[in-house]
Amino acid sequence: MTKLHIERNTVQETLVIPLYGRKLANEMYPGLIGDTKAAELMDAIDYDFASVKRLPRFGVLEGAMRSFDLVTEIKTYLAAHPRAAVVNMGCGLDTLFTQADNGLARGFNLDMPDVIAVREQLLPSSEREHNVACDLNDTSWFDEIGFDPVEGAIFVAAGVFYYFTNEQVAALVSAMAEAFPGGRLAFDATRRLGLKMMLATYVKDAGITDVGAFFHVEDPQAIRNWSPAIARVEPRGYMTGYHPWNREWGAFNHFLARLGDGTGLTRMVGIDFAG
Repeated sequence: MTKLHIERNTVQETLVIPLYGRKLANEMYPGLIGDTKAAELMDAIDYDFASVKRLPRFGVLEGAMRSFDLVTEIKTYLAAHPRAAVVNMGCGLDTLFTQADNGLARGFNLDMPDVIAVREQLLPSSEREHNVACDLNDTSWFDEIGFDPVEGAIFVAAGVFYYFTNEQVAALVSAMAEAFPGGRLAFDATRRLGLKMMLATYVKDAGITDVGAFFHVEDPQAIRNWSPAIARVEPRGYMTGYHPWNREWGAFNHFLARLGDGTGLTRMVGIDFAG
């Protein structure tokens, strides 16, 4: 089989590190995310994975836990809305829908055209799972979902909103709350300090001086002020808020996890849209 070639220093290359992280997560923390597809996808890609810097063990655990949290959010929503639309915003090569699929729901994977072009070759659209090329800030993608308020919709975003401004996220989420009554959105967020640490290289390379313009969350409940169509905001630590800690993951990692969750540096935010 001809492998898909990924050029260095392209948007498509940004798919490689998360994929590599998921493979490591399956090896280091078996059973946490159950993403057996990552290794298969790596084998199907022509890229020098040896050039990827070894990821720190805690960083791998963070990525795995975030995936677990979002799959849990999807499964919980589908338990009450089995035929809902499951929308993965900024999907990359994620397999969140596959991990949470109940056999009845419809999946929609949203990302930029360059990314979707790669995804279509490795994880093509199927009868119930569709890849959609779009700009998330252009709300014309709402029409692709075919929303039915009786069936509902659950939206998830992993590591996506950090690259949007505060105003862009507020406008997008407000529009979603109006367009998808009874739906739910779950995403990871951090405070300004965490954002500054996370985007240090990106901000420097882009010549950005005001990192505070990018999306961060100091007080999650303030999100309710974005729109009257937001019914509830539910913040949870994403390292310790969804999965019981396994002692085999290490005492020091547990300390870091509790520190991150306790200070709001590692946070999951769930938003319920008014029905």
